[in-house]
This record gives sequence, structure tokens and C-alpha cells, in this order.
Amino acid sequence: MACVMVVDDDPTVREVVLSYLRAHGHDTLEADTGEAALRLFGERPAGLVVLDLMLPGVDGLEVCRTLRETSDVPVIMLTALGAEADRVMGLELGADDYVAKPFSPRELVLRIDSVLRRAGERAEPAPARLEDGDLVVDGARRVVTADGTELTLTMREFDLLEFLVGHPGRAYTREELLSEVWGWSFGDHSTVTVHVRRLREKVEPDPTRPTRLMTVWGVGYRWDPAP
Repeated sequence: MACVMVVDDDPTVREVVLSYLRAHGHDTLEADTGEAALRLFGERPAGLVVLDLMLPGVDGLEVCRTLRETSDVPVIMLTALGAEADRVMGLELGADDYVAKPFSPRELVLRIDSVLRRAGERAEPAPARLEDGDLVVDGARRVVTADGTELTLTMREFDLLEFLVGHPGRAYTREELLSEVWGWSFGDHSTVTVHVRRLREKVEPDPTRPTRLMTVWGVGYRWDPAP
């Protein structure tokens, strides 16, 4: 099982989460500050990071931003229930998921297992190379190029783009995308919305007037292949 790092300044939260993770067979690491988390990750990279956003000193958003500069480690954020702006910011920085406090430790472990399972699929036989006009999605190398230039995508952004390019012309609801790409049977649809917006910024010449990653009003999203 993967090693999971839990970063939270509340010792009770850490103790509960760590005990559930260990009961499910995970190795664990813990840190109570952002500085300690970054130092520990540099010494022993974890397979996934559970990250509280409200940390003293270096906050969770800064930790997430720093991790993304050097690693694609999956990150699950712990946020206050009403902190929608922070959740969106975390997702835009490349976090894979979030769980709002107060939360069920069982739900958190299910989310962790889901994210790790999806990340592990990268080690399975790679899907075929997908091409759409100047866009190339190379499943074997997990690299996307547009007009010969490599794009910088997070793990989830790559998964979402690969799925949509591989299923052109069909409209998918946010719920369907959560199931197909994230492997969730439940979840906040804003997760999909944020990732779609980030993808548009990277694959559309004008993200405000998309021609490929289309919104289907009242339904969800559709990938329109290049003419």
C-alpha cells in the first residue's frame, strides 16, 4: 500500500486519520506545519498527501503550490466547510480532491483509495496514442503536445483530457465525468468545473471562446474534434 502523509496542525485530527489509514494497510507520515511537510517530503516522498489548508506559517495552498513545482504526487485537501474560494484555489493549483471539515474518516479513506487507484492506473498498459488536429495525447508517456509544444498538465487534467479526446462528440454530465475520470460515485461537481476551466486555458487558443472543450448547457461538457 502507498505511504500517505497527513499534514494538519490539529493532533486529534492527525491521530484519527492516521489510525484509519494504518487500519487499512497504509504506511503513514505526519507533519504539523507546512514547513515540516515540505522538509519531510523532500526526505521521503509520499505516495499521497492529505493537506489541511489552514496551517500556521506556510499555509496549505503554498504547500500545494510548492509540491506541484517538483512533483505530481496526488493531494487531497482538508478545508473548512464554507471555504469555497480556498477549495477552488486548491483545485486550480493542482490538488486532486478535497474533503470538508468536519468529515468522516471513513469517507476520507475511501477518497484516498480512489485517488491512489486512479494514480496506479498509470502503471497499467498504456492506451493508444490519440491525435486530434495539432493535439497529441500520448498515453504511454503521459505527455500532451499542442502544435509540437508540450503542455504542463496535472494527473487529473491529463486523465480528463485523455478521456474526452478518446470519446469525441458525446456530451457527458459532470456526474458521469466524476465516475469515469475520478472513479467516484459521489462528489462535488465543482471539481469537474475547475478542471475543465484549467484545461481550456491550456488547450484552447481563446479559453473564453472554446472551440474544442465545449459546454453543453443543461448537460455538461463535450469534446469537439478538430475539423
